Amino acid sequence: MSKPVSFFDKPNSYIGRAVTRPNAKRLVEGRGRYVDDMTLPRMLHAAFVRSPYAHARIKSVDVSQASQAPGVIAAYDGVEIAKHITPWVGVLSHLKGLRSAPQPALAVDVARWQGEPVAMIVASSRAEAEDAAMLVEIDYEPLPEACDMEKALDKDTPVIHDEFDSNLCWERVVEAGDVDACFNDPDVTVVERTLHFGRHTGVTLEARCLIAEYDPSDDYLTIHYSGQSPHMMQAILAKHLDMREENIRFVARDVGGSFGIKIHTYGDEFAVAAVAKLLRRPIKFVADRFESFQSDIHARDHRVWGRMAVTKEGKITALEIDDLTGIGPYSVYPRSSAIECNQVLNLTGAPYDLQAYRARGRVVFQNKNVMCQYRAVGHPVAMAVGEALVDDAADAINMDPADLRARNVVPDDAYPYTSCSGMRYADLSHEQCHKKLLELMDYEGLRKQQEEGRAQGIYRGIGLASMVEVTNPGPLFYGAGGAPVSAQDGVTVRLDPAGALHVAASITEQGQGAETILAQIVADAVGVDMDRIKISTGDTLTSPYGGGTWASRATGIGGEAALLSGQALKAQILEVAATILQAKAGDLDIQDNAVVDVKTNARRIELSDLARTVYYRGNELPNESLPELIATRHFRVTDYPFVFTNGAMASYLEVDVETGLIKLLGHWVVEDCGRVINPMLVDEQIRGGVVQGIGGALFEQCIYSDDGQLLTATMADYLVPMAFEMPDIEVAHVETPTSTSVLGAKGAGEAGTGGAPAAIFNAVNDALKPLGAEKISAQPITPERVLKALGLV
Repeated sequence: MSKPVSFFDKPNSYIGRAVTRPNAKRLVEGRGRYVDDMTLPRMLHAAFVRSPYAHARIKSVDVSQASQAPGVIAAYDGVEIAKHITPWVGVLSHLKGLRSAPQPALAVDVARWQGEPVAMIVASSRAEAEDAAMLVEIDYEPLPEACDMEKALDKDTPVIHDEFDSNLCWERVVEAGDVDACFNDPDVTVVERTLHFGRHTGVTLEARCLIAEYDPSDDYLTIHYSGQSPHMMQAILAKHLDMREENIRFVARDVGGSFGIKIHTYGDEFAVAAVAKLLRRPIKFVADRFESFQSDIHARDHRVWGRMAVTKEGKITALEIDDLTGIGPYSVYPRSSAIECNQVLNLTGAPYDLQAYRARGRVVFQNKNVMCQYRAVGHPVAMAVGEALVDDAADAINMDPADLRARNVVPDDAYPYTSCSGMRYADLSHEQCHKKLLELMDYEGLRKQQEEGRAQGIYRGIGLASMVEVTNPGPLFYGAGGAPVSAQDGVTVRLDPAGALHVAASITEQGQGAETILAQIVADAVGVDMDRIKISTGDTLTSPYGGGTWASRATGIGGEAALLSGQALKAQILEVAATILQAKAGDLDIQDNAVVDVKTNARRIELSDLARTVYYRGNELPNESLPELIATRHFRVTDYPFVFTNGAMASYLEVDVETGLIKLLGHWVVEDCGRVINPMLVDEQIRGGVVQGIGGALFEQCIYSDDGQLLTATMADYLVPMAFEMPDIEVAHVETPTSTSVLGAKGAGEAGTGGAPAAIFNAVNDALKPLGAEKISAQPITPERVLKALGLV
């Protein structure tokens, strides 16, 4: 019996097609609409004086000389700025015990990290503002630093905030099952390891930037910004500027990359908004690359001890971890800096069917730049820890690591399934993904090739990783904790008189192809060609209310809203068509921009003719007919707190044992992100994520001196993976649509970043295994660390 045809299987459907981005031509021609491209009348420019100390008392700030410099309009210190914008506290009520001190826009009394803004100069040009910034005189009294996160809780370490008794920000313990009994079982083998993960940051192609423009006649503030969540920013800026929310407009047009960096509150940006209101002139601020390294949020920086119990038959019974992470001096507002640690506790060992699990997480304050969410929040740490221990367990019982994974992943027929950490999973496919991965990469063939190479003194390694990714978060993720972050997204679809569709969406375009996905879904839902669809996103004045783009939610939540609104508009069109054509709506359909007969596909009326009749010649319609050719729908996930994506990855690489250099030879990904809307976009998102994962695994690190000085503040010092270092990245899919929506789409934007470091970790250690090397347990895996593992340095 043949499979019934679903909505998504209809002929010429855009769903599942590799459609080229409609905005590609505009972007490659250099016609993108980025913030720094804008110049407004009477616009001024802002520059900031930043603390050179990791921890120092600010005894005085003298801006008098700077105020008299050429081109300077105004100069401010933190005390003056604090009169116009209130401080914020980055805590969430559902993370019990989370605490943070009030954070001002500019430092007041004490500077708590090197790079924290202390004074602000506003001038006619950026160059004049920077020149004047050098004239600001600040008297600092250096204070003892608390920079080492592993010593942050020691009694002799300075407490960063006087109102607290320690540098502890948050602590959580998870325990399920009889952990001690599992580890004390004489029939199990226990492996343990401590892993370290370095700090790194997003390095977005377009730096943080905004233009704030205030209209005093309406008490109206417009912010053009490069960011991810316009409605969230509108809410929190209104609160701290003491303005009505409806009197602030955020506009995010083209955004040159975000990766989570641009979803947080930054003091320099909020200070610009406050001063624009004071001066009643537009003010632009664009962070240069040096400022970005100092002030863009950092991420990772974890020390995780873990152990795993496994029987001689290959059954993993228990897992225990202890995670310590430093977050800088404040929990970042409004999403908090405890979320990454929380994700590590929730997701470590997630692919596996465990009997018992224990995890402790501690988040500590330190005198370094603030840390918060960055692409694949917590996932690279959680997956690397769990997968490293799986490989260790396989070594301990002399079992192939692929076989051990196959025996322990949660079976595909076990869902819905609740993990030991309390996560509710549904619609996952670990078994299928693992099997498909081994076939895709020719696992047995690579093992044979590896053995042949070792005989010739060539040391290659194979690393595997099974993974879980949080996507499509529901209201319990942030809303329950009090942050003004919407779990829903909205889409409005309007039929214009010419027969075109205008789509306004609350999700934002950051280069990931959101506009393309929206156009595909609406074109499919209504029955029009994609080239008759115009998309607008990221404007709080014109788009429906929504959460924006983060946590791989744009397609799964925004796309579902697009589908629902498109279907609603189609129903409206067919109802009007039935009236005009004196037919039944059920006998009509829309194909190729026209209303057609369902049985014969004969074209009955063009959408342009129908729309003109409604808009221009309403006299031709019955008096009781009041057609609407516009529909808005919102969607949020209601059945689960998250929709999880899963997948499996493998890395194949070669280690030069004389230099410690690592050459990536191949990388494979099998991903189950539910229904694939555009295979080309999904695969490129996964490849891009893998590249960022490679960066964290091998290259990227924000390195500080012992006294809190950032030593990697330029692209000459902070390494990112380039084309030369990249292997071929082959992507395949298993499609298990999520049951939480009609569209069935999960997220895929962070999967590569979450899983790649784990696979690379294991591959490097696998390559060095025959040499009796010490297990490498720190990222990034530098040549120096390789040589140390080999005992050569």
